[in-house]
Parts: sequence; structure tokens; C-alpha cells
Amino acid sequence: MTRTTWRGLRLALLIGASASVLTAAPALADTAKKPAAAPAHPWLNAKLNPDARADLALKAMTNDEKFTVIFGYFGSDKKPKYTRHKDSHDASAGYVAGVPRLGIPGQWQTDAGVGVATQGSHQDLRARTALPSGLATAATWNPELAFKGGAMIGKEARDSGFNVQLAGGVNLMREPRNGRNFEYGGEDPWLAGTMVAAQIKGIQSNHIISTIKHYALNGQETGRFVVSSNIDDAAARTSDLLAFQFAIEQSDPHSVMCAYNRVNGDWACENDWLLNTVLKKDWGYKGYVMSDWGADHSSAKAANAGLDQESAGEAFDKEPFFGAPLKADLAAGRVSQARIDDMVRRVLRAMFASGLVDHPVVNPAPVDLPAATLAAHAKITQADAEEGVVLLKNDGDLLPLAKTAKTIAVIGAHSDVGVLSGGGSSQVYPVGGRAVKGLEPATWPGPVIYYPSSPLKALQARYPNAKVVYDDGADPARAAKLAADSDLAVVFADQWTTESVDVVDLNLPRNQDATIDAVASANKKTVVVLITGGPVVMPWLDKVGAVVEAWFPGTAGGEAIARVLTGEVDATGRLPVSFPKSVADLPRPKLDGVGKAEGELFDVDYNLEGAAVGYKWYDLKKIEPLFPFGHGLSYTKFAYSGLTATATGDKVTVSFDVKNVGARAGKDVPQVYVAPKAGGWEAPKRLAGFKKVSLAPGATRRVTLTVDPRLLAVWDGKAHGWSIAAGQYDIALGSSSRALSSTVQVTLAARSLPVSPAGK
Repeated sequence: MTRTTWRGLRLALLIGASASVLTAAPALADTAKKPAAAPAHPWLNAKLNPDARADLALKAMTNDEKFTVIFGYFGSDKKPKYTRHKDSHDASAGYVAGVPRLGIPGQWQTDAGVGVATQGSHQDLRARTALPSGLATAATWNPELAFKGGAMIGKEARDSGFNVQLAGGVNLMREPRNGRNFEYGGEDPWLAGTMVAAQIKGIQSNHIISTIKHYALNGQETGRFVVSSNIDDAAARTSDLLAFQFAIEQSDPHSVMCAYNRVNGDWACENDWLLNTVLKKDWGYKGYVMSDWGADHSSAKAANAGLDQESAGEAFDKEPFFGAPLKADLAAGRVSQARIDDMVRRVLRAMFASGLVDHPVVNPAPVDLPAATLAAHAKITQADAEEGVVLLKNDGDLLPLAKTAKTIAVIGAHSDVGVLSGGGSSQVYPVGGRAVKGLEPATWPGPVIYYPSSPLKALQARYPNAKVVYDDGADPARAAKLAADSDLAVVFADQWTTESVDVVDLNLPRNQDATIDAVASANKKTVVVLITGGPVVMPWLDKVGAVVEAWFPGTAGGEAIARVLTGEVDATGRLPVSFPKSVADLPRPKLDGVGKAEGELFDVDYNLEGAAVGYKWYDLKKIEPLFPFGHGLSYTKFAYSGLTATATGDKVTVSFDVKNVGARAGKDVPQVYVAPKAGGWEAPKRLAGFKKVSLAPGATRRVTLTVDPRLLAVWDGKAHGWSIAAGQYDIALGSSSRALSSTVQVTLAARSLPVSPAGK
């Protein structure tokens, strides 16, 4: 056998040549005498780039096969009207058929951003690891931790037979009452974009596709199928769209999920401005756009506006638009063959770019994962939960809890058995079963689930010689009596939030405010631990000694909370959102859409605050928040010095020293804010950079950050790009948006910037 023949055989094996090539082995001597035949499936050659592979596969497809990869099925029964596709995974988010003839696998889709979720009537089918809520991860201000969490849930997705994860929620918190805030990354474009990007990169490191969602301006659940989020171009591009832009640039999510709501009157999934102009043209996005489940409203209009794949069309949309209706539109010339090919090419490119084709998932997938894997993953989610806990108040250094305490009252929120999780499509079912059963609602958007990680038991393990007693908190007087008889009182208070429903106000439900007030009146050494989906008001704040925000802390939440309360780890979380004193301080004190008839169209005017979201609104209106964006206390103390800033063109570099001047190790999050001396922005200042820093007592670290030039610019609609105004800019360093310790100035020349580094 000649060297040429061996080389040809190795190449054929490498690229997955067809059986006809491989079975020609007996005549190998002849193949050296004539040119080798072209491989049957050249798109399976992993050495080619994703664009070339997608083009090759597209050319080999029939039109029926093309329509196969742009239409999805729901992965759960909806009796009696819908039965899941036979090749889908039971109780999963969805399935898109592949093209076996061409070696193109199917797409098995799972929700969501905190882990592998289970849908439909088969509750508890899959026990998986749950990360803390997206808001809790954002509160870590630690992209490295977000990446590790994403990598962990991405591995569980792959091990469960899924190769598409519907994760990466980056919608800014315009409305603190939004039921899905817990899934997202906070109120600032740079923080949310950076943190969600890190998680997406982690997920996609497993050779699966991660989405980014819900594109865009999906600010509330009330009327989510009919509301129009109305906002002008400049305000959108400087706020919600900028968060998406940062996240997409930093992580390259292979799919974007368009939202339920309308934007400026057009449905998000058939919005030409959102999908074609901003996403694909301006940002140069090469992936594909999938619809949210039930968010497609048309065939030709949606396709021409930029929607590439319809999700679960038969189960949720009024009709399967990207099936027979789109084929009819193609035949009638209402949509072009070139557009159909572009839709298919984008899906194929994502499948090749992610490694989904080259690294197929194993099916059928196991229902249970190995105990050792779950134990290791619990440590990852615990680390995330610990760093996301925010110490809001700590009068008299009440925390860490005194080791000398002999009696400790633990009150409320089922903390004797577990910790609460958020509801809806992102619900991950826990290893070990539900800690509390029989709660309402039992069906969608429920069930209400507590993960079996008990704060009480974790505290009892750390106080073996103390009396740690639990009361459910339902009777404020009884809870107050227990507190009065104890050295310390720790009150757990929670607030279930969920997809499809907004909270009516920002007060704690179930009379918990009264319980906290009664306990604090009985014992000044009262600690409140909040397990919530977002901000809450605190009418009892002045009475309690310490307040901790733990968000929805995930699978190992009870252990994580106990470690922070007892000081085994430092309190290192910082707020990714502002906490208002009252709903009266919000841009919309009354939630739009409340009282509207089901299906009645209505609008929300986001031009009211424009790009001044969250802390920017409070700065602009000179309103004092209850707790400001970026706030969070520590068990040690940090000092900043040596702030410098230099400007070269549109590049601003900021450097400073952080020193741990306390007696114990800890982690700090120094934050850099920028502001033009002449004003002219949506608000007085913007977050421009941050860094989580771990320091031993007495240690100092020099930190250097580079400011993204778009954070120094305004959107110029006429020039269709970013514009930096000439003048002097303040560069401020501090521990929150309202605690700035030093400021230096830089002078910038006028400069125009393109819409995006990748844009056209």
C-alpha cells in the first residue's frame, strides 16, 4: 500500500466519509493511480470553519430538509390537544429534528439559566443541580464564578441528553415587581452583560448551544403576550440593547431567543428593527433567532423580519407557521428562497460552531446522574450562593453570629427544611425531593419548590452546644416570645416570584413584615435573612440589627447561608440592583396593564425613564434609595488609594490600589463610575468597570481596568454610531454607586465610534 493511499484512507476516516468509500479497501492499490473521490460528507470535516461547513451542508439539503431544522416541537404532552414528538426527551422544553441522511443531529432543548429544568405534567422526572438565581449570580460580581456555574449546568444538560440550553437572561430590571427578575442580571448594562456572558461561555464550553434571552425589552410579566414596550432608538441602544450587545460580543451565544412582548408596536419575533437592523446588521450577529414558546405570530412576516426558527409551533403558536404556511409563502413568493436558505444556514452554522455536530449527545440519556457528580456540582453552586449573599446592614457587628450564643431562635420561611426557588419554566427539580409539599399553586406556574438544604440544620451543626430552636413565624406573638427568650434571633423571610405573574407590591407576603417587626421589638439582636426574587421594602429596617439578602440560593443554599452568617466565609456579595424605599419612587408607581382584560393590547412608555434604569433613575431624580446599586458590607475593611486614569484616543485606562485594612481575609468589589463634567447623558454617571479582589489581612493589590468606549459615548442616530463628546470626564472609584471615595479627571477629544466592532 502506498503512502498516498494511506493518507487518503486516514482523511476519509477523519471526515466521516460514507460507507461506499470505506468499503473500497480491497481495491486500494488502484486508488493511488487516479484522483481520490470527493468525500461524501465534506461538511463533517471539523477542520473547516463553521461558515464553510454550513454552506456545504446547505447545498446538500432538499427543501423539505431545510424546513426540518427551522421548526421545533414541544417536549412535553399537553393533553388532550398535543402529544410530544416521539424523539423528544419527556418533559423537556423542545426538540428540532435533524437530517440523519447528512449526519446532522437533532436539537434537544432544555430550560434554563439555573440548571436542567423539567416541564409539563411529569414533575420531579429529573433531579438536577440548581444554581442560585441569575440575580444572585450577578450579585457575586464575579465572572469567573459565573463561568464555572455555566459550565456545570451545561455539563448536566449534556449528560442529560440535551445539546441546546435556553439560558442567558439579560433583560434589565426596569420593573422591580417583574416576576422573572430573578432569572436576569440586574439593572446595569455593563454588569448584566458581563456576568451573563460569562455564564453563556461556561455553558457553551460543553459543545452545546446556549441562547441569550428575552430579546428585547421584556420588562414585565403582566400582559406579557400583548404589552408593547415603547422606547426611542437612542434610549434602547444605551440601556437594554447595550446589555445584550455586551453579552453577545463577550460570549458569542449561538442563538438569540426573541421575546413575547411587542416593541414599539411590533411583536419582538417579527420586529424588523430588532432582528434585522440591530442584531444582524448593526451587531453582525451570525447565529440564529429562535422564538420563545408561543411568541411567533406569522410565517412570512416573521421570517422576513429575521426570525430563523419557530419553537414548539404546534403546541403554543396559533398554527405551525414555519411548517405548511411558510412553504406556501415560499411558493407564492411572499418569502424568498434566499431567505429560507439564510435561516437554515444560521442554524447549521450554530450547530457546527458549538461543536454540537462533532460531539453528539448520548441518547437515550440517563434519568439519574451519578451521586459523585451531583456532590461535586453542589459545591460549585454553593460557592456561587455564598458569594452572592449581600450583607445589607450590620449594626454593632451583629454578624458573624457570636460563637458564644447559647440560645438561637430561627424563625420562618420553612428554614427548618429548605430554601425557596423561583417558579416557571426555569424550575429545576431537586435532588432529594421537595423539602415542602402541598403548596399552592401546585400547577403552572408552580409548583412552589423548596430545595432540601436546611439553614436551621446547617446552623445547628455549627452550634452543637447551643439551643437552636425553630418557629414557623406564622404567629408573630409566638415568634416574638421565642426571640425574647433567646440570645439571638434569625428571621428568614421569603417571597416566591415566578414567570407569568408579577408581584403586586414590594412588601413581603404572608404577614412576614409583622413577624419581623414583632421579633425585632422583642430582641434587638435580630438578623433578617431575605430569600427573594428581587428587591423588597423593609418597614422594620430601623428595628433590626442586621439584614442579609440571599436571593434564591439554589441546591446548597442553606449551607451557603449558614457559612456566611457564621463568618466561615466573608460576606462578599454586592447589589446588582437598587432597593427602593417605596413603589412611589419607581418610574411607574402603578404597574401598567393591571386590570386590563385578557388579550387587550396596551403600551408601556419606557421613554419615561429612557436609559436611566435603576440607580441612574435615582441619581437623575435625586431620590435616596433604601440600598444603592453596588452596596454590600464585608466582615473586614478595605481602603482605596492611588487612583489614576489615562486617556489615549477613545481608550481610558483606570488603575488603583485596594488594601485589606481589616483583621481577616475577605473579598471586595471596587467599582469605577464615569461622568461627563458637561452632563448630557441619561443620568449623572454610569458604571464603567469593576473587579472582585480577594485579599489577606494587610495585603494590597493594584487593579487596572479599561473602560469600554461606548460607556463614554451617546448614541448618534444621524451618524448611526456612537459619539464621544469632547471635554472633561470624572473617573470615580468607590464601593457602591452612592459611596465614591476618590475622583480623577481625564480629557477626551471628540470621537465617533462604529455601532459595533463586528457591525457593518
